[in-house]
Amino acid sequence: MDQTTNYFQLIYRVIISLIGVWFLSIIWPFISDVILMLVFAFLFTTVLLSSVDALERKIGSRAFSVLAVVVLLLVVFGTFIGSFISQMSQQAKDFSNRIDKETLTAEFTKLGDQLTGALPNFMKDMNSSSGDLAGRLSEIVNTTIGSLASMAGAIGNFMFIATMVFIFTIILLAEYHGFRKSLVNIIPNKYFEVGLKLIYNIEKSVSSYLRGQFLSALSVAAMSVAGLLMLNLFGANLTLTIFIGIIAGLANLIPLIGPFVGMVPAILIAFMNNIGNDAATAHMLFGVMPSPFFILDIILMFLVVQQIEGNLITPALVGKSVGLHPMLVMISLLIGGTILGPLGMLFAVPATGVLKVILKEITFVKKNAHLL
Repeated sequence: MDQTTNYFQLIYRVIISLIGVWFLSIIWPFISDVILMLVFAFLFTTVLLSSVDALERKIGSRAFSVLAVVVLLLVVFGTFIGSFISQMSQQAKDFSNRIDKETLTAEFTKLGDQLTGALPNFMKDMNSSSGDLAGRLSEIVNTTIGSLASMAGAIGNFMFIATMVFIFTIILLAEYHGFRKSLVNIIPNKYFEVGLKLIYNIEKSVSSYLRGQFLSALSVAAMSVAGLLMLNLFGANLTLTIFIGIIAGLANLIPLIGPFVGMVPAILIAFMNNIGNDAATAHMLFGVMPSPFFILDIILMFLVVQQIEGNLITPALVGKSVGLHPMLVMISLLIGGTILGPLGMLFAVPATGVLKVILKEITFVKKNAHLL
């Protein structure tokens, strides 16, 4: 009889679980953005919470502590971004004063002749018989305009999400301990100690993950700066290397594309600094491949940084901080990326760490159920 009852309970749980998954798949498109905002807000709250708590102990006001920490963060971030934009604007202004339209046209013509001369013969034939060049250029321009329009919409959506994350973060910082107390109060007395331990270990796991990500970002920034400085030894003439390295490090939070974010300003600076320089225009990567203005060198450098970060640094630093084996980190990243893309990779490791904590506590409860 007991075995039959257990069998029916198992079937009931499976059916309820399937219904839950089905229902979640229906409502997920409507709630995914909100869940994403709350998760990011929780991560930022975890980063800033200790600073807010420390300041509150000194001044005695939670609201003022939250305000002071948030304002300080905005000032630091705004100063960095403003300084970088100012430096880039000055560099662009110097470039426009140094290079006139005729010189720019002549340089592009020279560059085109150089690249065409470096093409294999079969590619030259394809290039000469490929049809109307103006038509192709028009198609490229139209595609670019369409991409820019899509990018504008994506930027608008990003700004909205960033604003909501900022608001949620302030609310969580102000009310975090109240929310935590409310969560503790709903734990049944029978599982009170286990519940407290579970909450503590989840917070510890998330904090450890963020610490690992911070170390990984520092590593990416250091490698990017070192790589850019090394290119300068070969005549790349790159400036703002520290700014570019910091941007690449901060963007490292975005899986796959993060380390490449620093590539864009690096290429722009290489172009502006080296236009008109015959040696930079004629530069060859490894002496065999045309790399005008060291553009391919920069791309290759960031590719190497991305590979080192993705295959060595993140599995080692982040996995160790969360208590996960590097192989498990790689598997979780692959599964998260397959299911949800870059966002799935972003949350794969902390989610796996939290799941490990929950399973550990469930196992403990099952083994010691007779004592509870």
